[in-house]
Amino acid sequence: MAVSLLKGQKVDLTKGRPGLSKLLIGLGWDVNKYSGGKDFDLDAEAFLLGSNGRVLSDKDFIFYGELKHYSGAVLHMGDNRTGAGEGDDEIIRVNLAEIPGAIDKIAFTVTIYEAEERLQNFGQVSNAYIRVVDEISGRELLKYNLAEEFSTESAVVVGELFRSGIEWKFDAIGTGYDGGLAALCRKFGVNV
Repeated sequence: MAVSLLKGQKVDLTKGRPGLSKLLIGLGWDVNKYSGGKDFDLDAEAFLLGSNGRVLSDKDFIFYGELKHYSGAVLHMGDNRTGAGEGDDEIIRVNLAEIPGAIDKIAFTVTIYEAEERLQNFGQVSNAYIRVVDEISGRELLKYNLAEEFSTESAVVVGELFRSGIEWKFDAIGTGYDGGLAALCRKFGVNV
């Protein structure tokens, strides 16, 4: 049975699961009744971070414009420009066995494309979640539903995978930021 997380909770992914390596990170959302009927384009990203909480190079930033990490450890499965339909809106594949040793953490984020120009924010988004699935078995390991507490933010750090010794854990973050993708890039050390 999948673990349902609350903001700030951490769970061990690999302890007790020998051989767990290939993960699907599914991110989903809906546009709520306060969206004014406008088109929304939300984008999922992954920042591969060193021990200082920043990327080692711009190549450690995976998004709709750079779908694959050079190590092969992280692969973005493509940009869904409407978010329509049921289930995951965007998926990022992670192979824990291929993550370079200098990477301590992977932050998974969602941003609103052209949020300022379109006057959009996460207050107009509902049912946002992140889930982690064992790619081999197809079994959902955990899910974190974001509380709808955002108002002006156009970027959210949804969750993080992080090393703890030889194990990998997941942290439900759920922290919003103003300034969209550019703000997250500055936070994590990506040149914009």
